[in-house]
Amino acid sequence: MAHVQLLGTGGTIASRGAGDQGSVATDTAADLAQDRYGELTVTARDVLTTGSYRLTLGQLRTIAEAVRDALADPATDGVVVTHGTDTLEETAFLLDLVHDSAKSTVLTGAQQPADSPAPDGPRNVGEAVLAAADERLRGCGALISFAGTVRSARGARKAHTLAADPFAGGVEVAHLAGDELVVTAAPVRRPALPPPPPAFDTTRVEIVTAHPGATPELFDFAVRSGAQAVVLAGSGTGNAGPGFAEAVRRAVGAGCAVVLASRVPWGPVLPVYGNGGGVDLVAAGAVPSGDLNPFQARILAALLVAHGTPVHEFPEAFRPYC
Repeated sequence: MAHVQLLGTGGTIASRGAGDQGSVATDTAADLAQDRYGELTVTARDVLTTGSYRLTLGQLRTIAEAVRDALADPATDGVVVTHGTDTLEETAFLLDLVHDSAKSTVLTGAQQPADSPAPDGPRNVGEAVLAAADERLRGCGALISFAGTVRSARGARKAHTLAADPFAGGVEVAHLAGDELVVTAAPVRRPALPPPPPAFDTTRVEIVTAHPGATPELFDFAVRSGAQAVVLAGSGTGNAGPGFAEAVRRAVGAGCAVVLASRVPWGPVLPVYGNGGGVDLVAAGAVPSGDLNPFQARILAALLVAHGTPVHEFPEAFRPYC
């Protein structure tokens, strides 16, 4: 009989209305594990109970440690993490980066609160438990299961504020056909990085977005005020306006790593344009994020910085994971 550990962190799936205060995360992991799961055994415990929009890097490290401990239990066949959808893609990517177990970790949540007339949380949890226990998904790292679709953590992002399945991107690993899990693909896995150290809690990686008329003033301020890395969310294939190439050069010279991502939802970052565009930004020291969106690129950068990666070694450390 397969055994799955359910780790609760809060989010809409654990929330109930609190009058004028809106919905607030209050339900426990045990509340979410009340349903029967056939021949599967599910044990539950709470790691956090909060909205994911409130999470800090320190709390992400707490979640990563809890998952690591659960996976290390020889009696556990898989792990499910319930999580708010707002920042689920970031936590999922961190868990994927440091995932060194053959067992699966599956994150899920809900778009409707627990006291909704039609809550989607119970179904999502049931499907996530089924995926976490399935031996065919061993070796897939961290996954996101939502509304009948199981996708890789890497490349996934929240693409709709209200839709029943708010996530898009990543590799579709499996889907539900009735009560049957149909496995369709396996994501490419990279070597696991070391778990986030305590320094991760206070690591500062800021995101600055390029737009028409943008100046590098905010970028420069982030560096001056102590950012250890900056993700520049450029336009198109990774471009920014006048002054940004010089700002990137100043930042790297001051020991602050710079990642060049794109504000476009899909597609890779490619240095194509000069005149201050991606070609000049990369020449100034920015590291292209590949197909990582700015938010997942930030998590990778924070993990590398927290492990003490110096700025001159940062590009070589970052590239294999983008």
